[in-house]
Amino acid sequence: MMRRKHWIFAAAILLGLLAGDVAYWRIAAERLRTGYQNWLAGRVAEGWGVHSGALSIGGWPGAAKVVVQNLTLRHAGPAIPGDIEVASAGVDLSVSLLSPANLQISLTGPTHVRLANTSDLIVTSEEDSLSVPLLASGRRPFDFRARSLRIEPANGAWHTTMGLLNVNVDVADQAASGQQGPAITFSASAEAIALPAVVKWPLGSNISSMTLDGTLNGPIPKTRDLTAWAEAWRDGGGSLAISHLTVGWGPLGLTSSATLALDDQLQPMGSGNGRVVGYAATLDRLAAGGVLTKSAATAAKAVLSLMAGAGDPDQPPAVDVPLTLQYRTLSMRQVPLVRLPELDWPAH
Repeated sequence: MMRRKHWIFAAAILLGLLAGDVAYWRIAAERLRTGYQNWLAGRVAEGWGVHSGALSIGGWPGAAKVVVQNLTLRHAGPAIPGDIEVASAGVDLSVSLLSPANLQISLTGPTHVRLANTSDLIVTSEEDSLSVPLLASGRRPFDFRARSLRIEPANGAWHTTMGLLNVNVDVADQAASGQQGPAITFSASAEAIALPAVVKWPLGSNISSMTLDGTLNGPIPKTRDLTAWAEAWRDGGGSLAISHLTVGWGPLGLTSSATLALDDQLQPMGSGNGRVVGYAATLDRLAAGGVLTKSAATAAKAVLSLMAGAGDPDQPPAVDVPLTLQYRTLSMRQVPLVRLPELDWPAH
C-alpha cells in the first residue's frame, strides 16, 4: 500500500512539473507572439507595408516558437532604407525555454528581395539563423550565420554562392550615442565564394576566403533622408575604420587596414596599408581584364618590386604598400592605380 502511494506521489510530481512546463511554454509563446505583433505595428508606423499569413505557435518542450507564413515587407520613398521589398515563404521565431535571453530568427523556404529598380533576387540556404538579444544593455548585438547560401535572380540568368557566411554587428543605442566608443562595431567572414559565371572576373570566379573587421565612428544621424544622413555623419566627424581585411582571390593574398571618410562632395576618401602577396600575377590579370591600364600595371609592378626587395624565389612575391584614396582615385605611393565611379546620392 505504501509503495503504491509513493508511485502516486511521484506521478503527481511529474504531472505537476509537466503542467508547469506546458504553462511556461504557453506564456513564453504568447509573449513572443505579442512581441512580434508589436514589432509589426512599429514597422507600419514607420511607413512599411506588411502582409503575412496566419501565425502558429510550437517548439515545445525545448523552446517557444512562433511560425509566420508568407511574410512580406515593403518600403517605398526616399527615406532610409529606400525602395525595398522582402517576401519570405516562412519565418520562425524561437526562444529557448532554458536560456530565454536571445531570440533566434530563421527563414524557411526561398526569400525574395527587390531593391529599388533591380530585378527580383531569390535567396536560399541550407541553414540560416539571426540571433538578437532580448535584454536591454545599451548596445544591440546581432549575429547572423548562413550555410550554403545562394543568391540568384528570378529569371535564373546567374547565381552566386557562399559555403559559409558569418556576420556580427554591435550597434550602440541612440540613447547612448553621446558616449565614447564606436557607434557600430562589425565583423564578417565568408568562405568558398563563387561569383556569377556570366562575368569574366580578372582574378577568377572563386574567392577562397574573405574576412572584415571594423567600426563605424561618429554620431548616428536621426534623419532618414539618405543624403542628409551622409552629410550629417560627415560633418560630425564620421569615419569608417577597417581594422582588418583579408582576401584570398586567385593569385592575390591581401591583408590590409584603412580609415575612410566622405569628402566635401560626399565621395569616399582615406588611406590605409596592405600586405600584398602575389602582386605581379595579380597586376597582370587586372591589366589583361581591363581593370587597370597596362601602363599603370607596369608602373605599379616596378614600384612594388623596388619596395619588396629580394625575397624567397620559391614563394610568390609579397610587399607592404601604403594606399590612398582621394578624388575617387586609388593610388599607391603617388602612382594612380584606378579611378572609382562616382557615388550618385539621391536629391534631397
